[in-house]
Parts: sequence; structure tokens; C-alpha cells
Amino acid sequence: MMAWPTVICGALLVLVGIVGYGTSEVQPPSMTALIPALFGAALIVCGVLAFNDKLRKHAMHLAAVIGLLGLAGGFMPLIRQISKGDGFDPFKKSAIAGELMILICAVFVGMCVNSFIQARKARKAAEAAEPASSPAA
Repeated sequence: MMAWPTVICGALLVLVGIVGYGTSEVQPPSMTALIPALFGAALIVCGVLAFNDKLRKHAMHLAAVIGLLGLAGGFMPLIRQISKGDGFDPFKKSAIAGELMILICAVFVGMCVNSFIQARKARKAAEAAEPASSPAA
């Protein structure tokens, strides 16, 4: 069940956003530093919804989409830094936040894909184990 890993990954992203905002080099800190926290909050909501059996499938598919968007969005601070032409510093705080967001979201999406594959295999195995219904005479 992916509900707990979703909540944990969401909490990690919230932590990245809050720490990034709190330790920002720019004063006052930019609200964009909280973007990982917003993705994390959305994952936490999906994780909590996934504890409900009726909502699990939809919540986890939405969480996978959020994870994919977070994975792509993690590249934005890196791209922004490169496009400024000052060179790339992977240890700049915004870059570290982006790198952590990429890592957390990539692992999460990988776990989602694996979970979806395992669920499909289990569903097919359950369907094959059911006795074939014979037509009524």
C-alpha cells in the first residue's frame, strides 16, 4: 500500500520547502522557495485520501501525476541558474532544493510505477483464479 510512502515523500518535500525558505540567501525570501512544500502538501493530501479503499486508486494516480510534475519542476532552479550565464553551482541553496525535489519525486514516481505494476499483476492473478462461470441452461 502506497499511502504511507506518499505521506512520507510529501513530508520530505514540505521540509525541503520550509528549510529552503528559512535559509534563503535573498532577504526577504522569495515565495518560490516554498514550491517544494506545495507539492509536498498535495502529496500528503493524496496519501491521506489513499487510506480510504474507495478513493485509493484515484488518489494514487493523482499523486503519481503530482510526483511527475514535481520531478519536472525540480529542474527549474537548475535551468534558471544555467540560463543566467554565471555558470552552474550545484551547492547553491536553490539548486540543492531543486536537486532534492528531483530525487524525492523520482524515487516516489518509481515506487508508484512499481506499485501499479504489482496491483495489475495481482488483479490478473485474482481473475485467473476465479472459476469460470458456466452459462445457465
